[in-house]
Amino acid sequence: MNELVRDARLRFPFAAPPGPGEAIEVATGILWARLPLPFALDHVNLYFIDDGDGWAVVDAGISDDASRAAWDALLSGPLAGRPLTRLIVTHSHPDHIGLAGWLVERFGIPIYTSLSAYFDCLAISLEPGRLEAAVYRDFYSSNGLDAATVRSLTTLGHGYLRMISPLPSTYRRLIAGDALKIGGRTFAVLSGEGHAPEQIMLHLPEEKLFFAADQAIANISPNVSVQAMDPFGDPLGLYLRSLAGLKTTIPDDALTLAGHQLPFFGLHARIDELAEHHRHRCQLIAEACREPRPPADLLGVLFHRKLDFHQMGFAFSEALAHVNYMLARGALRWAEPEGSIRRVVTV
Repeated sequence: MNELVRDARLRFPFAAPPGPGEAIEVATGILWARLPLPFALDHVNLYFIDDGDGWAVVDAGISDDASRAAWDALLSGPLAGRPLTRLIVTHSHPDHIGLAGWLVERFGIPIYTSLSAYFDCLAISLEPGRLEAAVYRDFYSSNGLDAATVRSLTTLGHGYLRMISPLPSTYRRLIAGDALKIGGRTFAVLSGEGHAPEQIMLHLPEEKLFFAADQAIANISPNVSVQAMDPFGDPLGLYLRSLAGLKTTIPDDALTLAGHQLPFFGLHARIDELAEHHRHRCQLIAEACREPRPPADLLGVLFHRKLDFHQMGFAFSEALAHVNYMLARGALRWAEPEGSIRRVVTV
C-alpha cells in the first residue's frame, strides 16, 4: 500500500486509534479494535457489531502469536461477558482471514464471506507449496526480475501468505445485493474488485455507516495487484470501476470504517484522490516507456523507497497492474521481447 497526502476535505472523528486490548465505540452498538501486524503497515482494524446476545465480528487478523494474544486481551477486556456470534471476513488477505479458522473452531461460530475469499484462502492452506511453483517464478522472471530476486520473492516474499489457520469445511456465502441482518440492523452487502476479488463491504444507509474493508482507506492507497494465475488481468480497471460505483452508492457524509487507519468522513473526496493517484502513475509509466522497457524496470519509476521482499512482491504486482490497464486501453503496446523477457512501449 502506498502513502498519500490526506485530502483537506476528509474529517476524522477519532483523534487516535484504540490501544492494545481496547475498543472504541464508533456508533451505538459498534466497537472498533486493532490487532498488530508484523509489517510496515503494522495493524488491521476489527469491528464488533451488536448481535443481540453477543458480537458479530468483522475480520479476524493474521495468524501469529501476537494476534492471538491481542484477541485474548480483547476477550478478557471490552468483549468480556458476551460471546462472539459469527465472523464476517471481508477478503482473502491473511491480515483479514488469517485467524478465521482459529476463531471458528474456538468459539463454534459460522464464517460469512465471499466465494472468492473462501476458496482463495482454502487453496493456499491446502497446498502452501504452490506459492513456489513454476507459474510464480515465470510470472516474475518473464516480466524482467532477476533470478535472485525471483528466488527471494517466491520464498521470503510469499511467507505472509502462509500466515493463515485452516478454514472450516463449510461457510456461508455473502453476495453483493444481499441483506444481512445483524442484531436489530439490516446491512446492505456490497462487493468491490481490484484490491481483492469480491471484497465484501457493508452499508447501513439509515445510520450512514460504511464498512469499506480495504477498498478506501484514509491516507494510503490500497494495493492493486496482478496475480500470477491471471497475468494479463486488469485489476486496476476493476478497482477504478468499483470506486466509481461506491461514489454513486455511498453518501459522502457516511462514516467510513476501513480495514486500516482511522475512520473518516469524506468518502467521495477520497475516491477522487485515489483515482487521480492512479492516473498520475499511468502518466509516469507513459513517460518512462518511450523506449521499450520490461515491466520490472518500472519499480524505480513508481516506488522511490527501499523495498524489502515482502513489499517488493506488492510493488511489482501493482506496477504490472498499471501496465495491464494501459495495455487494455491502448496507451501501451507490447514491443519485441528481449530474449524471454516481455517489454512494453508507449503508443
